[in-house]
Amino acid sequence: MSDSTATTTARLRVGSVAIPSVATIAIPLLLLAPALWNGYPLLQYDTGGYLARWYEGYLVPSRSTVFGLYLHFGEPWQFWTNLAMQAVATLWVLWTTLRVFGVTTHFRRLAIGLTLIATTALPWLASMLLTDIFAGLSVLTLLLLVAFSERTSWLEKLLLFAFTAFAAATHTGTFGVLLGLCLAALLFKPLLGARLSWAGISRGFAAVAVSAAMLLAANYALSGKLAWTPGGAGVTFGRMLQDGIVARYLNDHCDQVKLKLCPYRNELPATADDFLWGNSMFNTLGRFEGMDDEMRFIAVNALKAYPLWQAKAALIATFQQLTQVATGEGTNGWLPHTYGIIERYLPDQARAMRNARQQHWDINFAAVNTVHVPVALGSTLLLLTILGHATWRRRLDDVTLLAGTVALALLGNAFICGVVSGPHDRYGARMVWLSTFVVLIVVARWFAARERFRPQGLFARKASTPSL
Repeated sequence: MSDSTATTTARLRVGSVAIPSVATIAIPLLLLAPALWNGYPLLQYDTGGYLARWYEGYLVPSRSTVFGLYLHFGEPWQFWTNLAMQAVATLWVLWTTLRVFGVTTHFRRLAIGLTLIATTALPWLASMLLTDIFAGLSVLTLLLLVAFSERTSWLEKLLLFAFTAFAAATHTGTFGVLLGLCLAALLFKPLLGARLSWAGISRGFAAVAVSAAMLLAANYALSGKLAWTPGGAGVTFGRMLQDGIVARYLNDHCDQVKLKLCPYRNELPATADDFLWGNSMFNTLGRFEGMDDEMRFIAVNALKAYPLWQAKAALIATFQQLTQVATGEGTNGWLPHTYGIIERYLPDQARAMRNARQQHWDINFAAVNTVHVPVALGSTLLLLTILGHATWRRRLDDVTLLAGTVALALLGNAFICGVVSGPHDRYGARMVWLSTFVVLIVVARWFAARERFRPQGLFARKASTPSL
């Protein structure tokens, strides 16, 4: 072996070790770059509600006690342990998915990770004390658990199962998306044949069932009530209010049914957020405790009274949710409830929290979204193109199954969140990065295919040609 060949071989060996080592350290750190720059974990409107579950001992709408317990265990370290776990989990899920789908070169995996960090909401989700990071990751873990378990070890199967169950228990919307994907697998089993096994589908349903048991157990342990996380009726009522359906129902029925909202039917706020979280008559009438039964009554009966209107509103809300994908909604400098919870129950962290850049309005999401929004919408269009091309060619390979799963997850997320809660950018941003991930996998596999079919031995033939 010549000196130049030996040097080249040595460099390749060093590179084969250096790239994965750099990626293992750099990707988690870059995923947490927003929080590290901020000086404290990023907070959101809803963070305080989750933090308070351990201390207040009662259930509140849309605040999972499972996620509250998860945050509580990170309190002694100012929640940096939570963020570290989120970053490491993200790296593990991405790397496992890439390996399963044949993207095994270290350079391409690092390139995909860096592209996701630079162009999607992923690092902002990983840096935040919120359930949203688990929504998209759990779609991938469920897919691996159901359809590709033969490509994972027994330990990976166990971790995939546990992660999926935990993620589903952190938010009702995530639970609904994962349950919907399991039902879709059951529905498409006759068409997919051997691509989906009954054992895999059973594992998916088992993970969702364990998540439900986990949530019920946590609710009982903290509140003494064996009940699901409350708030569904109130949140749905808010969406109907925003669509004008509640005002119409009150005008049509207040002369027949005595309701607390009847005197306020001409003063209802324009949005659900203003009604539920602003200074509205909702506070005067006792908030969820005083209004839950009435909101449920109106929501159920308005659904019966105006079915066509409800269907049209649901379609519009779903479409709007698919297009609302901006990063950073609810992550700004005005979070009075979350600040109050931290100052009341974690006073030793109040100074660090108040000194963070977020609390000084230093985060410019407008600039961030000049990149994130077009990448998200463009990736979704490319995802649909990939799926459409595969359907036209009648090709059902691994990537088609991945693209179909992500498309169903995006649609299910848009329907559940848009129809129940009303469209919000936060709900779109937490899931749409999956589209970009799929597109990057397709690109990486395309380059790999080109390399496999590239003519080999060209230089060898030249070298062996006799000189004249």
